[in-house]
Amino acid sequence: QVQLVESGGGLVQAGGSLRLSCAASGRTFSSYGMGWFRQAPGKEREFVAAISWSGGKTYYEDSVKGRFTISRDNYKNTVYLQMNSLKPEETAVYYCAATTVAAGTRWVGNYDYWGQGTQVTVSS
Repeated sequence: QVQLVESGGGLVQAGGSLRLSCAASGRTFSSYGMGWFRQAPGKEREFVAAISWSGGKTYYEDSVKGRFTISRDNYKNTVYLQMNSLKPEETAVYYCAATTVAAGTRWVGNYDYWGQGTQVTVSS
């Protein structure tokens, strides 16, 4: 079992930055691949970024490549999402998730544990 708690969301102007954090409970955190997803009102949950258990592999949705960075600290049981040059259309609830696919995956159906989400609002 893994419990996930996101933080770091908020209101930011277009072009600004935010850093999301996801704190995980459980001694086996380092064995899980981790991902970030987002869901805007009326839309399906979509993949943003994922990272392997070791942090050696990362995956990004095409529109965030070069602006977002996913990282993890297995000593702190925490995964991060640094978001730069934010756009208004990226306003959404951002979710952290854990998967037993240790290499990481972009497929939402492969994730077993989810946080409660943190709201990110980007104003124009």
